Amino acid sequence: MGIDEVQLNFNATTLLLMNILIGFIMFGVALDLKPNDFKRTLKTPKPFIIGLTAQFLLLPALTFLLVLILEPRPSIALGMFLVAACPGGNLSNFLAHFSKGRTSLSISMSAVLTVFAIFMTPLNTIFWGSMYGPTNEILRTFTINPLDLLVTVFILLGVPLTIGMWVNYKYPAWSQKASKRMRQFSIVFFILFVLGALAANFGYFIEFVGMVVFAVFLHNLLAIGIGYFSAKTFGLKEKDRRAIAIEIGIQNSGLGLILIFNFFDGLGGMAIVAAW
Repeated sequence: MGIDEVQLNFNATTLLLMNILIGFIMFGVALDLKPNDFKRTLKTPKPFIIGLTAQFLLLPALTFLLVLILEPRPSIALGMFLVAACPGGNLSNFLAHFSKGRTSLSISMSAVLTVFAIFMTPLNTIFWGSMYGPTNEILRTFTINPLDLLVTVFILLGVPLTIGMWVNYKYPAWSQKASKRMRQFSIVFFILFVLGALAANFGYFIEFVGMVVFAVFLHNLLAIGIGYFSAKTFGLKEKDRRAIAIEIGIQNSGLGLILIFNFFDGLGGMAIVAAW
């Protein structure tokens, strides 16, 4: 059986737990967010416009060109389109700080891009997937309802973010302590998430991961490069370039996996791209 035919199957309980886990991770991210993070976009909109353009226009479009060049298996290509459509990952703020990027910009961008992702992730996935013949066939096979996809992304991103920001507003001292713990354990949560996603299907992962390593490496390199050089082209400082590069380069592949399991029945190439 080829990678395009393999489906990573899960029972309803496992899928529910994974949905809860990704929501919990997003709740932890929101404990660091304040309304001022959104107001900052009005005062200094340039970095956000650059990040928004890089994340939701340049990265998906250049991913499409990369797929045309590499011609990967259709399910791998669709996985790349979906990952490219996802916003920054929950570790981007930590990595921006670690790389001496401007952490405040990274946090603000996470907030803004995640809100936009509620609409742009479904839109970009369906648009670019339908533009490429082999992946369009997959989309037709699964008959994806854009409204269902939008509602699911809203539940996974919008609801936890709203609750987390409300908790931060009402209980700032508790949120500050809790967010530090969440940052410390977010990598553990994410590893558990990926392991949980693959545990019952690890044989498939080992068998096919070699098919995606090169494509995913180039894709990640492309994403980081788009973020960095977009910021450099428009004259942003080095700290801002690093923050934007990491925000665009670190995708929320946990969200991608959940969407793959919910809407594509754990399609092999897509799931392995997101997991790797």
